[in-house]
Amino acid sequence: MIENKGENYTMEIEGQLDNLRITVVAEDSVQYESSYLGQHGISMLLEAGKNGVVKRVLVDVAQNPDALLENMAKMDISPASIDVVVLTHCHYDHTRGLAKVLGEIGKKNLPVIAHPDIFRLNFITDPFLRHVGVMDGDSRKEIEAAGGMLCLTKEPMQIMPGLITTGEIARVTDFEKADMSLFTVTEGEIKNDMMLDDISVAAHVKEKGIIVVTGCGHAGIINILRHICSSEDERKIHGIIGGLHLIEAPETRIMKTVQGLKEFRPDWIAAGHCTGFRTQVELFNAFKDRFSPLCTGMVVDI
Repeated sequence: MIENKGENYTMEIEGQLDNLRITVVAEDSVQYESSYLGQHGISMLLEAGKNGVVKRVLVDVAQNPDALLENMAKMDISPASIDVVVLTHCHYDHTRGLAKVLGEIGKKNLPVIAHPDIFRLNFITDPFLRHVGVMDGDSRKEIEAAGGMLCLTKEPMQIMPGLITTGEIARVTDFEKADMSLFTVTEGEIKNDMMLDDISVAAHVKEKGIIVVTGCGHAGIINILRHICSSEDERKIHGIIGGLHLIEAPETRIMKTVQGLKEFRPDWIAAGHCTGFRTQVELFNAFKDRFSPLCTGMVVDI
């Protein structure tokens, strides 16, 4: 296991990819007349190309490994082709069944990138006390026994030139607050869990710009974008894909988020999972055909 517990990192993407394909392997919804299986959760396969070499990165594994693997088979995605796994945060609908998926991948020392706090207790109390973080069967020991090499760091980690994890996101906006109904235990005391383990993936594709891949975006999508580049940065945000975790957000936060996204002028947004219908409506109103609801089976070629 590689572990780094440093703090206060800045984000810099070195190099550029020649191309990138994103396949939504698991999501809450499915395409019209689709044979794929939907589930509460998200998993996306990134196929990153540079100088004729393609590396495959699985971002999250949702919560049902059997459904995930069935979708992969229907999509002609071989688990053995996966080179890296990124876990965006601790929640079960992004991490459950990882050890089983690693077993299907069948490699030794496969990098599994995540935040150092990912294995902490993370629980809710409404409607009843329930742990919602990494579940039994996916402990450090079980992940490593299945072939995973845990790379736990708060720093951005380069996967290849042009493709990097964000590392821990600074919370700078005044309207993007973590869900205060989540709790953890620190030094014997119950604390509100600020979801500091929430990370995303950023890719810089030649002649296109930056693509941001989120799991839930608990850190806040505007915080994430500011962490990667400012709205005045010469590097353009080309696309945003994943969950935005606004399903229970008040109207004021939704509208401030949409306004913040407009300032970054992305070419396209594909948002689903925990984004919420109200936010999807506002995104459509703001971006029209540049917005798409996320769904299982969606493929984006850049």
